[in-house]
Amino acid sequence: MAGVTNFLQTAIQIVTQATEADQAQKFDEAFRLYQLSLQYFQTALKYEKNERIKLTIKGKLEEYITRAEQLKEMLDKKKKTPVPASSNGASNGKSNKKGSSGDDDDADPEDKKRQDALSSAILKEKPGVKWEDVAGLEAAKEALKEAVILPIKFPQLFKGNRKPWRGILLYGPPGTGKSYLAKAVATEANSTFFSLSSADLMSKWLGEGEKLVKNLFEVARENRPSIIFIDEVDSLCSARGDGGNDATNRIKTEFLVQMNGVGNDVDGILVLGATNIPWSLDPAIRRRFEKRIYIGLPDLHARSKMVQIHLGNTPNEISGPQLAELGQRMEYYSGSDISVVVRDAMMQPVRAVQSATHFKRISGPSPTDQDVTVHDLLTPCSPGDPHAVEMSWTEVDSAKLKEPVVTFNDFQKSLRTTRPTVNQKDLDRYVEWTSEYGQEG
Repeated sequence: MAGVTNFLQTAIQIVTQATEADQAQKFDEAFRLYQLSLQYFQTALKYEKNERIKLTIKGKLEEYITRAEQLKEMLDKKKKTPVPASSNGASNGKSNKKGSSGDDDDADPEDKKRQDALSSAILKEKPGVKWEDVAGLEAAKEALKEAVILPIKFPQLFKGNRKPWRGILLYGPPGTGKSYLAKAVATEANSTFFSLSSADLMSKWLGEGEKLVKNLFEVARENRPSIIFIDEVDSLCSARGDGGNDATNRIKTEFLVQMNGVGNDVDGILVLGATNIPWSLDPAIRRRFEKRIYIGLPDLHARSKMVQIHLGNTPNEISGPQLAELGQRMEYYSGSDISVVVRDAMMQPVRAVQSATHFKRISGPSPTDQDVTVHDLLTPCSPGDPHAVEMSWTEVDSAKLKEPVVTFNDFQKSLRTTRPTVNQKDLDRYVEWTSEYGQEG
């Protein structure tokens, strides 16, 4: 307890100095002291056991983070003010023009190295996932179109106080399509798309992580319109004090500052986050994700459509009513679970070939030319079939094999062995969080 008290006392002493410097308009010094005090407040919060005191510390953290962000905005604007020319017309400092040789000479080589590393996170090729490939999730798709597609196609719609969303959080059970939606955004948006995880922004070197976050937003500004997609964002932005060390807390603080924006510097930048555990996010981060969209389990229509999409052009005998019945039977299955069921069902004909002891000859399109009908194809059959010939798959010519089509019975077998990964208790927690902070997707 004494250690916690010492951290808290030190934080209060430093923030008192910061406030005095702030009032004296020594903003550089005030900003530095506010940042230093935040580190001590975060450490005190981490070890404090008294819930009432923790709540007070969190309130102070929010207050001082907000003031630090305001000072950073003020100082950054001041830095961008052009340097006045001397009497002979020459500049007193380096050229501020982007891309000038002066800029290159002054650039920190470590900053350049970090920016080069982050450039590798830019998706060079589009994933090829279109909006129509995403079954259901209409509200989520509409919100993403508002934030990404419309501002680029119709910039005149977003002038004055009407601005596109700058932060969107996709949350919900695992396997419901959050990352798949991000792939659709990357395909459909005419924007620079950064795809990252928390590991891309972490470093074993002290102070390196927050510099990576800062450089990430700098690269995004240089390449805007930009989308920064962070998968499993909770691992980067969990609540401060919840077991995080000073280094991770500083990264979170920098992320807060960058997401809030400096002047108009976040115009044209969307931060898109995905998480399975939204309740672990820091409240300040949660606030910066202006739209928080629940990506729940697919409905009946979406489940049936997913089966159809995953089957693709695989030969099958699944009728429309059978698709609907499969959708009904997979009520608690996520999109990922449905994918596993379909893949397993499509493996049933392969297993039939592998375990068959008898084959029979049938007619059908030639494997080498679909327009030609041949009469010597081999397909598995039961030993009691009148045309059965005893043989194993090793004796079948690869060019003569006719695999069985996928049937409804194959799906029934797969459903008996493949269980959903989400239960009602899990869903209740998401519903509760959505009622407090989110919106239905």
